Amino acid sequence: MVEKNKEYVTEVLDLTHEGLGVAKVEGFAVFVEGALPREQIRMKIVKVTKNFAYGKLLEILEPSSKRRPVTCDTFKKCGGCALCHMSYPATLEFKRKVVRDSFLRIGHRDVAVEETIGMEEPYFYRNKVQFPVGLSADGKVITGFYANRTHDIVSVNDCSIQSRIANKLILNIREFLRENKVPIYDEKTQTGLVRHVIIRNSEKTGEVMVILVTKEEAFAQKEAFVSFVLEKCSKVVSIMQNINPKNTNVILGEKNIRLYGKDTIKDYIGEFSFNISPNSFFQVNARQTEVLYRKALEFADLSGNETVFDLYCGIGSISLFLAKKAKRVYGVEVVKPAVQNAKENAKENGITNAVFYCGKAEEVVPKLYSEGIRADVVVVDPPRSGCDKVLIDTILEMKPKKIVYVSCNPGTLARDVAALEGYEVKMVQPVDMFPWSFHVETVVEICKVETL
Repeated sequence: MVEKNKEYVTEVLDLTHEGLGVAKVEGFAVFVEGALPREQIRMKIVKVTKNFAYGKLLEILEPSSKRRPVTCDTFKKCGGCALCHMSYPATLEFKRKVVRDSFLRIGHRDVAVEETIGMEEPYFYRNKVQFPVGLSADGKVITGFYANRTHDIVSVNDCSIQSRIANKLILNIREFLRENKVPIYDEKTQTGLVRHVIIRNSEKTGEVMVILVTKEEAFAQKEAFVSFVLEKCSKVVSIMQNINPKNTNVILGEKNIRLYGKDTIKDYIGEFSFNISPNSFFQVNARQTEVLYRKALEFADLSGNETVFDLYCGIGSISLFLAKKAKRVYGVEVVKPAVQNAKENAKENGITNAVFYCGKAEEVVPKLYSEGIRADVVVVDPPRSGCDKVLIDTILEMKPKKIVYVSCNPGTLARDVAALEGYEVKMVQPVDMFPWSFHVETVVEICKVETL
């Protein structure tokens, strides 16, 4: 049995799906952050449970050939880039392995998984960044990211996955908050004003939106703030104040006030344009989103005569891609504002053969089916929890010729695919939407098994 606070020299055997090194001491599993397979390490046991332990990496005695120097000063603290000590090709292979292992372990299927589609330049890709604002121990205004699994703010001056324009602009805004002594919100006392700064930008149009999230509407330095932001960044076309008075982990409140310019900025995924408001959901990596959606469209293999269900459709972004090739698309989404956005996006892009329903997929789809509306192709893009069993049962009853499953969670993906009796997996394609994190998106082509 391993002992807490004792040091051990051992070999790292594998990685968990969250990128922790897996070592064994006397047959007992130990998880070690920052360690890579085939490395000899010296570690200190920091926590012991009944079935496993956690170790702290003290020294790498024999480094892996897949290790790379880490240039970020805060990656261990903020937890956003859990894989940045690995070479980029190694992270892509890791994500492919996570998907394959999930199918084996959870879905009990040995399926071929394609190589993960990565980015040519896996940096500065995020088009939306949410900076919590707080005070340091000595009372200085700080901006950055929450430390992993806490609400302690790690002060960050530069981040290689956020957009360059957001990195620069947040430092300017932090300077304004400091110099103008703007009251900063304190979660513990629920006093102060400024809670978050959100910056959204489009690589395609160059437009930038700045959102200042405050506890209340009164903001004495409002005009000065607008003038300052416009002076620092000429690409800002929208400055919004979002009011969030609640004691909650939810970042945005329901009320938005336009301080300058437009209520929205415009961005594109492929040929389709989207108007993005402060509360809009929009994929944070537009470059890889286009890759993902085109792969989903390829798997759907539409001829122009199909009826397609796009379930968990969000703002209708996949629906627009499908509608260009399908006879009719039915989008279903539970979030009412997203459905409204989907309708607006379809109208803006001249899509007339897509209709959107607000409701739970597991409730709307059985209703459509009972009305005689059947899908030839079903596309699902569920949340991390996966598809509801009632929905899967309805899909099986409807017998579409093809299902395209877009997933952000390999575990629930494997579980749901295993429940699709009478269907076979044709292709599994991971896509790296979030370089340097352990998250992976996957799109799967699933075909009905033809019976004699």
